Amino acid sequence: MKIGDKIKGEITGIKPYGAFVQLENGAVGLIHISEIKTGYIDNIYRILSVGEKVLVQVLDYDEYSQKASLSLRTLEEEKHHYQHRHRFSNSRLNIGFKPLADNLPIWIEENLDYLKQDQIEDDNQNKA
Repeated sequence: MKIGDKIKGEITGIKPYGAFVQLENGAVGLIHISEIKTGYIDNIYRILSVGEKVLVQVLDYDEYSQKASLSLRTLEEEKHHYQHRHRFSNSRLNIGFKPLADNLPIWIEENLDYLKQDQIEDDNQNKA
């Protein structure tokens, strides 16, 4: 048994902190309450029951004691895995700063015109 394996088992005991599972390969494991499902669990006894058959994923395994840390949550999250969307692409890689360089003279001219117009209005107000 190694980390990441998916193994069938049967719940043999439930405590407020987690559930004990007898795995089909003979090892014993614990599903900590935080690994049962995503989100808050107010009462573990409402979610799991003794004798229930489960498919779990191995999070950690101690070869000396033959005890495993198990998870149901990781398998639940696998079902709801959404494809990552890329925000950026290199489709514009060759463009670089060219659009800025092309528009810079236009922007400078527009701002100079605006400043000249603003200066003319200030001069007219000072004369009045």
